[in-house]
Amino acid sequence: MTAGRAARRGGAARTVWAAALAGALLGPFVLGGCGLTSGSPMVDDVAPGSVGQGLPLKGADLTVTSKNFSENIILGQIMGLAFKAAGASVLDRTNIQGSIGAREAVKTGGADGMYEYTGTAWITYLGHDRPITDPREQWRAVQKADARNGIVWLAPAALNNTYALALNRANEKKYGTKTLSDVAALSKSDPSAVSLCVESEFAARNDGLPGMAKTYGMNVPASRIQKMDGGIIYTQVSGGGSCTFGEVFTTDGRIKAMNLAVMQDDKHFFPNYNAAPEINGKAMRKYPAIRDVLDPITAKLTNDVARELNAKVDVDGEDPHEVAKDWLVKEGFIRKG
Repeated sequence: MTAGRAARRGGAARTVWAAALAGALLGPFVLGGCGLTSGSPMVDDVAPGSVGQGLPLKGADLTVTSKNFSENIILGQIMGLAFKAAGASVLDRTNIQGSIGAREAVKTGGADGMYEYTGTAWITYLGHDRPITDPREQWRAVQKADARNGIVWLAPAALNNTYALALNRANEKKYGTKTLSDVAALSKSDPSAVSLCVESEFAARNDGLPGMAKTYGMNVPASRIQKMDGGIIYTQVSGGGSCTFGEVFTTDGRIKAMNLAVMQDDKHFFPNYNAAPEINGKAMRKYPAIRDVLDPITAKLTNDVARELNAKVDVDGEDPHEVAKDWLVKEGFIRKG
């Protein structure tokens, strides 16, 4: 997995129109029952640590999946390794292209579980156009609505992979901005100080730049907005060249690697994209111990943890599976056998 578009994960997943497109693209997937024919058994020699004591999943055959960007692959590996340490035989079907494919796999039973994002489910899959401001209430709403789809949502993580604006530390010190309200105020008091690097999609979407600008009263003329690939934005913001502020994702490993400062969304404009396990309902009924295995792990997943793990993959080039295993062992959730 490399940086760049693949790391963009939920961005594409967040688009409502993508759901319609995916419906067409998924034709063979759906017609094939689930269409997932690839995958490989997890053969790691791992044992219970603080989770999986007594091997509560012994005898279970479980399949894990994920979307095809670094963070979600790491989360899929975390889930699979936890199941494995708890005694299950695990088939790894992570790295599925696009969001809908992995989601449908869990929904239809082609896979038993994955980590999904509450905002993606609420807006993209469940068809709502307004996010719920409170992250816990949004999770509750998703949990309730998706029960009708045969999907069980377990407790969410603090990890919230949402949009943000960031700038380098020199510009942070120079302009003193900490929040998006500060950026809006700067755009009025010193218009020449605020320039933006964003992706084309973010520039056009109501839950992107237009909505953010309207909510905060941000006044940035089109001449001071540059559209570019997401990967380039990070380098441009880090160097302070083409723009002062750039669109980022809050859990991207490059934020830490490039020492960028993230502006607080103090009016809670952007949707919450908290990660949480979504489990096929039949699998959950058959193996209720899944909850006890995953809950403590999910509770440890924060934005800082995600940035650290994502950076190991996207910046240092490490393997997502090994990154996930090392973290689980370090935290004491599992042990190497």
